[in-house]
Parts: sequence; structure tokens; C-alpha cells
Amino acid sequence: MRFEIDLAGRRALITGAGQGVGRAIALSLSSVGAVVAVNDVIRERADEVVEEIRRAGGEADVASFDVTDWDGVRSAVRDLGAVHILVNNAGNAGVQGYTPMVPFVETEPHEWDRYFQVNLFGVMHCTRAVLPGMIGLGEGRIVTVISDAGRHGDINLAPYAAAKAGAAGFSRSVAREVGRHGITVNCVALGTIHTPTTAARTTPDDPEAEARQKKALSQYIIRRRGEPEDVAGMVTYLVSPLASWITGQTYPVNGGYTLTL
Repeated sequence: MRFEIDLAGRRALITGAGQGVGRAIALSLSSVGAVVAVNDVIRERADEVVEEIRRAGGEADVASFDVTDWDGVRSAVRDLGAVHILVNNAGNAGVQGYTPMVPFVETEPHEWDRYFQVNLFGVMHCTRAVLPGMIGLGEGRIVTVISDAGRHGDINLAPYAAAKAGAAGFSRSVAREVGRHGITVNCVALGTIHTPTTAARTTPDDPEAEARQKKALSQYIIRRRGEPEDVAGMVTYLVSPLASWITGQTYPVNGGYTLTL
């Protein structure tokens, strides 16, 4: 038996696809025939990925909206027409950036909101917007990128971990609701991935930062940071016909950071 992935004729909407993991997913899905709608809160980044896909012979367009804006999400999805695949990749803390990693007792409620707006409500907005069309088509694939922080409970990341765990629970509930319509809903949980966002949090020539990074990587069975392409492979599989009987699951792509039965 020969296994091949062919997404020709499928439109895929990927949020936060202007860089890092989202960009890798967009390139991967395009390489197997999907028509890709590239979303990013910063329009210029989305434009660059669209041009990269087109230069490689693929088909792509920009889908410009902020996942935290329900009206904007709904309008953009309506303009796209049929969406067969949704990848909820937009995350972290949005354009506002991270607050310092500190114990929860040192945080303030106004600091929590940015994490929930992007990582949970953004996922809910996009999923809600595409589901009626998928139900009408009688098929669909939804994959949400979460973090091992939401599974493992990483220290000093409580609001972020809560939002990511919420996205996973939300996905399981939706999977139960829409499976009868031929729609699968899964999550991919990431460990440390080498992206512009994670690189920006490391100060060059900082011995303390280098030591922290070395200590963090020592917790991984595979002693390296993940690359965006490591994630893109799993997502491409989950949105393909090969994964048509898989739903309601969370798949770690984490180099062995957490191990579960």
C-alpha cells in the first residue's frame, strides 16, 4: 500500500501564518495541493508568505483579520467561501507580546486577558465561523495548535497554560458535536519551537539566557529545539484523508518533553 497526501481542491485557512509555525504549515499544505488562505494580524507578513507560496507554484491569498475580533473573523470567512480546513495557529499573546514569566501570585487580572483573547477566544471565533460551511459540505478538518504548558502546567505560565488547556477542552467538546457531519477536530501540543518569537526572547551573548536555554533543552529526550517543519508534518497528516477516523485528540510534538500512555 502506498500512502500519499493530496489536498487538491481543498481550501485551508491558517491563522497566524505570517511566520514561524504558521508559515511552515501554510507552505506544507500548499505543497500537497491545498489553496491556502494566509492569515496574520500583521498584513505585511501574510503578504510575504503568499508570495513565497506563489513563487513555488502554489495558490494562496491573504485573509486579513484579527482572531480576537468576532465581526472581522466572520466577515473574512464569509468572503473566503468554502473552507475545508482550519488550522488555529495564532497564539501566544498577540501583538501586545508576553508579560514577564512570574509566579501567578504576582500577576494582575488585566494581564491575563491577552492570553485568553488570542489563545482561547480566537480559536472559538474562527471555529464558530467555519463550522456552518463545513456542516453544509459534510466534511471538514480543524486542527488547533496548543502548548505543552496547557498539558504539563509549566511554572510561571499559569494564564497562558489555562488558555491553552481551555482550547484543548473546547476542541474535544466540538469534536463530539460535529463528528456526525464528517468533521474532525484535533489539537497539536508543542514544546519549544525555534521561531522568531522564541528567538526574540533570548538575548545574544547573555550567559544567563544561554544557561537557561541549555537547562530547558536538557528536559527533552531529543536534545534540540523543535523546528516549525516538525509541526507542519503532523498538521498536514491530521488534515488529510489519512486521518479521517481520528478526532478529539491532542498530539504532542515536543521532542519527548512530556510522555503519556
